[in-house]
Amino acid sequence: MLIIGIAGGTGSGKTTVVRKIMESLPQGEVVLLPLDSYYKDSSNVPEDRRQLINFDHPNAFDWDLLHEHILRIRAGKSIEEPIYDYITCSRQPETIHIEPREVVIIEGILSLYDTKLRDMMDLKIFVDTDPDERLIRVMQRDVMERGRTFEAVMERYMRVLKPMHEQFIEPCKSYADLIVPQGGSNLVAIDILTMFIHRHIHQ
Repeated sequence: MLIIGIAGGTGSGKTTVVRKIMESLPQGEVVLLPLDSYYKDSSNVPEDRRQLINFDHPNAFDWDLLHEHILRIRAGKSIEEPIYDYITCSRQPETIHIEPREVVIIEGILSLYDTKLRDMMDLKIFVDTDPDERLIRVMQRDVMERGRTFEAVMERYMRVLKPMHEQFIEPCKSYADLIVPQGGSNLVAIDILTMFIHRHIHQ
């Protein structure tokens, strides 16, 4: 089994990198565990305070549950992946049944932050993209897809995204085995990654 961690800032192109890797692999050989699925359940927090939760801080994640799930998968056992509702900031009663696969990808802004989780990984990747480009992507996504105003996106970027990136996400780059500049547009780096994974599967 090959366990891969893929981290990087919001808007860096992590999802595109993961999608292109998965498209190149045989169907049924890879499973994706988004770190976002492991946000702590905040249903016990008063509703008016849930919007104040800093989702870019390490404390927002249920690391213990993710550790347990990775250990189970590595032991050849299935897991029930949580489903997180971003609107209510709580876990849904439903889960996603996940069977062990030859390749497990853990993807999220802080996938390389936790020491215990890093120690379980066979390959650690950091997707690195220019801050201005990341801001543009966040702006496009939040305004066009999530209905937020330009002012609200900029306020959140300066108050949360930028300081959290500098404090917690950017330092994770030093733990990476491979840094992928330019995100999903770096086809050479993605080809190298897929060749590495293919070689592991065929072995």
